[in-house]
Amino acid sequence: MNTFLVLTPGSYTTVQDNGRYGYQQMGVPVSGALDLFSFKIANFLVGNPEGCAGLEICIAGPRLAVLKEADVSLAGADMEAKLNSKPVEPWTSFRVTPGDVLSFYQVRSGCRAYMAVTGGIDTPEVMGSRATYAGGRFGGYHGRPLKKGDILKRGKGRLLNSPKHLHSEYRPRYLSEIVLRAIAGPQDFYFREGFKIFFQSVFSVSTRSDRMGYRLTGPEIVQREDMPQSIISEPSMPGGIQISPDRQPIILLVEQTMGGYAKIATVISTDIPNIAQAIPGDSIQFEKVSLETAHVLYREQQNRMLEIAKKLAEQ
Repeated sequence: MNTFLVLTPGSYTTVQDNGRYGYQQMGVPVSGALDLFSFKIANFLVGNPEGCAGLEICIAGPRLAVLKEADVSLAGADMEAKLNSKPVEPWTSFRVTPGDVLSFYQVRSGCRAYMAVTGGIDTPEVMGSRATYAGGRFGGYHGRPLKKGDILKRGKGRLLNSPKHLHSEYRPRYLSEIVLRAIAGPQDFYFREGFKIFFQSVFSVSTRSDRMGYRLTGPEIVQREDMPQSIISEPSMPGGIQISPDRQPIILLVEQTMGGYAKIATVISTDIPNIAQAIPGDSIQFEKVSLETAHVLYREQQNRMLEIAKKLAEQ
């Protein structure tokens, strides 16, 4: 069902879902939405299961001509979206009909917005996922960001009886000063004074940041002299914080599979969405937490997501 014609693609707009798991040993990263919280909420707002494919829109958004009736929702960053020149509120669902034009502009808060549509964006599954892996040129829409003239299809799904709206108490606030909770390791023993500096300092998000990883700039993090400058390459997961040869941190994200630098700490999974919404120039501080605390926070987040899903289903 042809649903959208891309009039302009935006700075970097891709089809994403929950991710592609079980293929890292083959060099295939997880990919998927960076901010899974916003991505899942967007799906709930149009009555989809949480994993239906949608659009991840970064910094500056696209203009889409509507070809078929559907319900649409926006979550995550505020990109001043408009439907036929009328402002659209984020974290809500709304109906679009043929002839409408949905436009996104420069981000006003956050970095990445998520757009869900009735039935999800319908593209071929590759290794069990519709997520775009641009580095490998597969998944999503022909393995690449959207271009002018692309036509997006949606899957089968029922239109809503009435719009859905996420209450303000559940909406995240995107700040320029971000605290990320992290667990020490797995190679924290490679550092001594550098470990203390890491958890006591303020870093800045570099312009050299993307879906592979966020590079930070700040005080130098020096390894112990009796430790090698690199490790045997090992599998990496989103949240791992490598210290590169220039002695600066890199927060690894969803398009990285292996790493050969020591990881001083690991950002807990519940805080990955906060990284996804950071823009160059934002400040980052790290707060050390235990594995037990991380587990508690994860359970709290899952319970919160279930509560949101239940309330939206009742609307």
